[in-house]
Amino acid sequence: MLKQMTILGPGLLGASLALAMKERGLCRRVHTWSRRQETRKRAAQMNWCDAVFDEAPQACLGSDLVVICTPVETISPLLAKIAPHLPSDALVTDVGSTKSRICHEARAIDVPFIGSHPMAGSERTGMEHARADLFEAAACILTPLENADKAQIKRLRSLWESVGMRVVTCTPEGHDEIVAHISHLPHLIASILCSYLTTRDDAWKQLAGGGLRDTTRVAAGDPTLWQQILESNQDEVLHAIEGFEKELNSFKRALQNKDTPALTAQLTKGKQFRDSL
Repeated sequence: MLKQMTILGPGLLGASLALAMKERGLCRRVHTWSRRQETRKRAAQMNWCDAVFDEAPQACLGSDLVVICTPVETISPLLAKIAPHLPSDALVTDVGSTKSRICHEARAIDVPFIGSHPMAGSERTGMEHARADLFEAAACILTPLENADKAQIKRLRSLWESVGMRVVTCTPEGHDEIVAHISHLPHLIASILCSYLTTRDDAWKQLAGGGLRDTTRVAAGDPTLWQQILESNQDEVLHAIEGFEKELNSFKRALQNKDTPALTAQLTKGKQFRDSL
């Protein structure tokens, strides 16, 4: 049981975490802050929220746990801003989609920070879509640096497990390589496919079945948010693109050469991977 936790940026993930903690009786009070006044007003009306603040540092006063749920480019500046106001035993984490730069900047700020990336969410954004079961059975990646406090790592692992997540730990750099392939690459492929289809006859989309919708669902995500994520993980995303290009070109050559065994082999590998998810 936490006496008090703070959510900085109560969007889908932040609001869902607060809701999950409250419904499970894991937290007595939830404080929150948002840069936007209209978001603060909406948060004040939510049953998971006990207090809303105009300034992030004030929202963190007296909290056992602070979770930063803002876009990746704003996480480090927020850490610097709240650092002088944190209780000595507070634990600070985030839900950002990239980790290497954030974790090393947090070390320079000298804040008790351990990175988290709950692999949950939706193409929908905003607290109005929050769900207490959003994290159930999903993976969460923790990215402590080598000198991180083991007791704090254990506390953070326990937090995410308490809302139903499967927790793994790796380096920030290892995290960024993984998510470039299993999260960032799928999103940009879906988005670029949709972008390409805008160059074709607009009437075609009225003929599409569920396959196109399933394949491109994530392309409905916020373009500005994803632009920030992809740029913040540029090197690893480019490596993932290069690997995908090789695989796509291999398939293209097999199709050009009418190499049926090669075509079947790649399609079979794809099916086997999808069936294993």
